[in-house]
Formats: sequence, structure tokens, C-alpha cells
Amino acid sequence: MSAAVLEVADLKKHFPVKRGIIRRAVGQVYAVDGVSFEVREGETLGLVGESGCGKSTVARTVLRLLEPTSGTIKLGGHDITHLSKAELRPHRRGMQMIFQDPYSSLNPRMTAGDIVGEPLEVHDFARRKQRTEHVAALFEQVGLSAAQMRSFPHEFSGGQRQRISIARALALNPKLIVADEPVSALDVSIQAQVINLMMDLQREKKLSYLFIAHGLAVVEHISHRVAVMYLGKIVEHAEKATLFLNPLHPYTEALLAAVPIPNPKLRRAKRPLGGDVPSPVNPPPGCAFHTRCGYAQERCRREIPQLREVAPGHWVSCHLR
Repeated sequence: MSAAVLEVADLKKHFPVKRGIIRRAVGQVYAVDGVSFEVREGETLGLVGESGCGKSTVARTVLRLLEPTSGTIKLGGHDITHLSKAELRPHRRGMQMIFQDPYSSLNPRMTAGDIVGEPLEVHDFARRKQRTEHVAALFEQVGLSAAQMRSFPHEFSGGQRQRISIARALALNPKLIVADEPVSALDVSIQAQVINLMMDLQREKKLSYLFIAHGLAVVEHISHRVAVMYLGKIVEHAEKATLFLNPLHPYTEALLAAVPIPNPKLRRAKRPLGGDVPSPVNPPPGCAFHTRCGYAQERCRREIPQLREVAPGHWVSCHLR
């Protein structure tokens, strides 16, 4: 088994709710509430769930763009949870991010070449001529031409802009890339091109991805393992094939049942979710999913289920399993 590039243990991120003239804290938003996982060398961990479940907060906290409330984050075996900005700087080269909206993540006043080359300048990577050659090579790797380095973001299509974002993420030769819904803003045909590019780069460079999405078809295509989040917690975690063929948590079942089948003669058993996602400010007692679960029992309303390994490599947080 390959070594873990990223190890996250009991990660929590709570945001204070402040009110009044003196902005006194009157509550907490439990955005991420005790998440644990690891990403191994050369693999993709897909993190899925409904909007608002805490996926993007996990991404930003793992990269220390947000300060964790508690828990541990290890990158390549080094604990980076409490490092200062100066101490964290050398580790920044080993972890990069691809954002959801390729247009808003690119500076409209900079050329594409300057955008991709900026990390090299910030980290004092080589001299100017070597940087230019390195950026040109990155453009070629992601399917763009070196001549496009002089163009500005508005001169590219959505798919091309996301390729620029990928090239920028690759600039410092990282081991880990966190992709926060990198194809959700693109057309379906372009999504396939970008996903296939990411997979090709992974095989070539042995990259590790933490791939965040709400589209299960995309996750199934690119991921090796999948973790399902609900209201700040991971409720199921397994190898991709195991999770898609044998989902054990009712929430995972409902997510998979909602995926359309491209065949009008086939029908899936529908398990519609009732109600809305509870507020992360005031989560329900017991299992957070019991308010929408068709199998909920009295125990589910009182006791918080622990994430347990019910089969080799298959973890689930449910009293019924």
C-alpha cells in the first residue's frame, strides 16, 4: 500500500455566530465536525454530499486557508495544523488548489502566462528565463499553446480557463491537489475533457487528488475511494466500486437513487429525501440524518452513531449497520 500524502484526524471547523452591537458570540456554525480521512500517493479521494454539507470548508481548512478549530492535518507525515505562516510556507509548494469558478479565480489584469508563473515568482523558483520556459511547458502539458501565454483570461473559454488553473496548480510540482468542484461550472462535454486531463496528469506525475463534487457520475469516473459527507460529518467511506454497488448508509442510497440512468427502459427504485438539510447552527440530536431518514428508529434520535468499519475498507456511521 502506498504512503499517505494527506492525513486528517478529527478535523473540526466551527464559525462563531455573532450578534448585537458588541458582536458577542451567541452560537456556533458546526461546518466541519470531526472529519477523518487520508489520501494516498497517486490516488483520488472523492468527497461528495449536498450543497452546504461542509465539503468546501474541509478543502480550505486542509490547506490552512481557514484555521482549524481542532484536529490534526499531516502533509507527507509532517503535522502542519499549528504552523505559523512562515513555517507553513515551504509546505505550500506541496499542496495546491483548483477552484470551482475558473474565471473568478484568475486575475483579469494579468496575462495567462503571468498567472501560471506567479507561484514560481512567489517561491523564488529559478530565474526569469527558466520560469518562462517552465510556464510554456506547463501550457503544453494542459493542452494549451505557448503563444496563449500573452492572452488575458477573458480571451479564453471556460474549459481553457480551468486548464490555466490546473497549470498554475502544477507549477510548483505539488504532491497533493485539492480540487473543489473543478468542473461544475463547465459544459458536460468540456467536463469530460478536463477530468480526463486530470487523470492523465495523475498517472504521469503520481499526483494525489482530494476531489470535491456533488455530481456522482464525475466522482465515479475519477475517484479510487469515496467519502460521503452530511452536515459536517463523513457518514460513509469505501472503495469506489464497493460504495456504488453496495451503499450502506440511507443517505448514500438516496444520493445514488437520484442519479439518472441514460436508458428510458430502466428504472431505479426511488428513495426521495423528505424535508430540508438541518441547520448546522442547531444540528438535531442523535444521528443528524434521522430527520430525513425513512429507516429512523428511536435510538437514532438519541444516540450519535460512530463511524465503524463494517467490512474491510468500508466504514459507515449508522445504527442499522
